[in-house]
Amino acid sequence: MPSAFQFQCHFVLIFLAASKGETRYLEVRDAAEDEPFLLLSEDLKRELSAGQIYRRQQPCVSVSPGCIDMLSIEGQFTFTADQPQLHCATFFIGEPEELITIDYDFVNIDCQGGDFLKVFDGWILKGEKFPSSLDHPLPTSQRYVDFCDSGNIQRSIRSSQNVAMIFFRIHQPGNGFTVTVKKNTNLFPCNVISQTPSGRFTMVIPHQHRNCSFSIIYPVVIKISDLILGHLNGLFLKKPSAGCAGVGDFVELLGGTGLDPSKMFPLADLCHSFHGSAQMKIGCDNTVLRMVSSGKHINRVTFEYHQLDLQETENRKENSIEEFCFPSI
Repeated sequence: MPSAFQFQCHFVLIFLAASKGETRYLEVRDAAEDEPFLLLSEDLKRELSAGQIYRRQQPCVSVSPGCIDMLSIEGQFTFTADQPQLHCATFFIGEPEELITIDYDFVNIDCQGGDFLKVFDGWILKGEKFPSSLDHPLPTSQRYVDFCDSGNIQRSIRSSQNVAMIFFRIHQPGNGFTVTVKKNTNLFPCNVISQTPSGRFTMVIPHQHRNCSFSIIYPVVIKISDLILGHLNGLFLKKPSAGCAGVGDFVELLGGTGLDPSKMFPLADLCHSFHGSAQMKIGCDNTVLRMVSSGKHINRVTFEYHQLDLQETENRKENSIEEFCFPSI
């Protein structure tokens, strides 16, 4: 199983491979909002997670990020274009209980000439957003902060979850920017992208009317060991005539190939409180545990997860419910 450090380096290597023109790993294309829509190779991602391609002894981030990069540490970072850079993005990720603050220290770009520098509250991958528009506290239009529009008005931006990103276009070599990245404690983490393909987490929603998603961008075995909701009901696999319809507080498991939970396939609903163990093997490229909360109760769920391998698809356990998505492994 790869360490957190290896996982972060692997992600960076995928992006760096793309910036060097290895387009079978990643594709960047234009869109109406000038966003870089990124397409990750799932096959490569799995190979990297198994440690079969790259081994790195050097730190995987530096003070001078590339055109496509990912950063998981605090510090001051400078980007200076050595040639026209038209489709660039830097992804920031923290621990689940951290928020990310991005401060503009110095910006030298030509807004009138078509350059831009935008911060997005969340991530965009393959044209999909995390958190989804349904689950984010802000409307989509307010999740973007464009330096060319705000200038000195808003030079510090804080994320609503443990991920954020900047994307930028710079035409003139020598132009660029410097930002400082800081992390702040989030007492009640809501929407989270896991840095690692294994871990344990407790999500608490204290009398808040909101929906929270925990996203794991790997096929996993996920085991829920403790669930406290404000009512008693039942557990249902997703069927046209079953589910948690009409229940204000529940947990659902989702699977799919994209990043947006609202576009993923619903696999199971858990509508009752329990202490014990409910396990599910999800072979989808992305797995999400999503808690829906009415705000009337304190809801809590504790779960652990680890990356699914092929052997586990053949070994059912007594406390497992139905398995999904295995043809994609």
